[in-house]
Amino acid sequence: MENNEILELTTSAWREKVYIETAEYIIKGYVFMPKIGKKSRLLSEILNTNKHFMAVKNCTLESKLVPQKEVESHDFLQVNISTILLMRPLYED
Repeated sequence: MENNEILELTTSAWREKVYIETAEYIIKGYVFMPKIGKKSRLLSEILNTNKHFMAVKNCTLESKLVPQKEVESHDFLQVNISTILLMRPLYED
Protein backbone atom coordinates (compact mmCIF):
# COMPACT_ATOMS: atom_id res chain seq x y z
CA MET A 1 0.00 0.00 0.00
CA GLU A 2 1.37 3.38 -1.01
CA ASN A 3 1.78 6.18 1.56
CA ASN A 4 -0.90 8.32 -0.11
CA GLU A 5 -3.35 5.37 0.09
CA ILE A 6 -2.67 5.05 3.83
CA LEU A 7 -3.15 8.81 4.29
CA GLU A 8 -6.43 8.68 2.35
CA LEU A 9 -7.69 5.79 4.52
CA THR A 10 -6.82 7.53 7.79
CA THR A 11 -8.31 10.89 6.77
CA SER A 12 -11.54 9.48 5.29
CA ALA A 13 -12.37 7.11 8.15
CA TRP A 14 -13.07 7.34 11.87
CA ARG A 15 -10.74 5.25 14.00
CA GLU A 16 -11.65 4.00 17.47
CA LYS A 17 -9.64 1.85 19.86
CA VAL A 18 -11.93 -0.81 21.30
CA TYR A 19 -12.17 -3.59 23.87
CA ILE A 20 -14.04 -6.60 22.50
CA GLU A 21 -15.00 -9.61 24.58
CA THR A 22 -16.25 -12.93 23.22
CA ALA A 23 -16.80 -16.19 25.08
CA GLU A 24 -13.23 -17.25 24.27
CA TYR A 25 -11.17 -14.07 23.73
CA ILE A 26 -10.44 -10.52 24.77
CA ILE A 27 -9.45 -8.38 21.79
CA LYS A 28 -8.02 -4.87 21.96
CA GLY A 29 -7.46 -2.98 18.74
CA TYR A 30 -8.75 -0.42 16.26
CA VAL A 31 -11.95 -0.41 14.21
CA PHE A 32 -12.61 1.94 11.29
CA MET A 33 -15.73 3.42 9.69
CA PRO A 34 -16.12 5.92 6.85
CA LYS A 35 -16.47 9.55 7.96
CA ILE A 36 -20.19 9.59 7.25
CA GLY A 37 -22.48 10.67 10.05
CA LYS A 38 -21.45 11.19 13.67
CA LYS A 39 -18.39 9.69 15.32
CA SER A 40 -20.41 9.17 18.51
CA ARG A 41 -22.37 6.45 16.68
CA LEU A 42 -19.30 4.60 15.39
CA LEU A 43 -19.60 1.41 17.46
CA SER A 44 -23.35 1.05 17.07
CA GLU A 45 -23.04 1.56 13.31
CA ILE A 46 -20.46 -1.24 13.10
CA LEU A 47 -22.59 -3.65 15.13
CA ASN A 48 -25.84 -2.81 13.34
CA THR A 49 -24.68 -3.36 9.76
CA ASN A 50 -25.87 -6.30 7.72
CA LYS A 51 -22.32 -7.64 7.59
CA HIS A 52 -21.28 -10.74 9.54
CA PHE A 53 -17.65 -9.80 10.21
CA MET A 54 -15.84 -6.74 11.53
CA ALA A 55 -12.22 -5.84 10.81
CA VAL A 56 -9.94 -5.07 13.79
CA LYS A 57 -6.46 -3.70 13.09
CA ASN A 58 -3.28 -3.49 15.18
CA CYS A 59 -4.76 -5.68 17.86
CA THR A 60 -4.00 -8.09 20.66
CA LEU A 61 -5.78 -11.39 21.23
CA GLU A 62 -5.92 -12.81 24.77
CA SER A 63 -7.37 -16.24 25.51
CA LYS A 64 -9.96 -16.40 28.29
CA LEU A 65 -10.04 -20.21 28.23
CA VAL A 66 -6.26 -20.58 28.55
CA PRO A 67 -5.14 -17.55 30.62
CA GLN A 68 -1.49 -18.69 30.74
CA LYS A 69 -1.29 -18.59 26.92
CA GLU A 70 0.82 -15.73 25.61
CA VAL A 71 -1.08 -12.69 24.31
CA GLU A 72 -0.91 -12.63 20.51
CA SER A 73 -0.41 -9.48 18.40
CA HIS A 74 -1.93 -9.18 14.94
CA ASP A 75 -1.98 -6.53 12.23
CA PHE A 76 -5.49 -7.60 11.21
CA LEU A 77 -8.30 -9.83 12.49
CA GLN A 78 -11.83 -10.44 11.32
CA VAL A 79 -14.27 -10.92 14.17
CA ASN A 80 -17.64 -12.58 13.69
CA ILE A 81 -20.07 -9.96 15.00
CA SER A 82 -22.46 -12.61 16.35
CA THR A 83 -19.75 -13.81 18.80
CA ILE A 84 -19.32 -10.40 20.47
CA LEU A 85 -20.58 -10.29 24.05
CA LEU A 86 -19.26 -6.80 24.83
CA MET A 87 -17.63 -4.01 22.84
CA ARG A 88 -16.72 -0.62 24.21
CA PRO A 89 -14.27 2.21 23.49
CA LEU A 90 -10.88 1.66 25.08
CA TYR A 91 -9.33 4.85 26.40
CA GLU A 92 -5.62 4.90 27.18
CA ASP A 93 -4.50 6.21 30.59
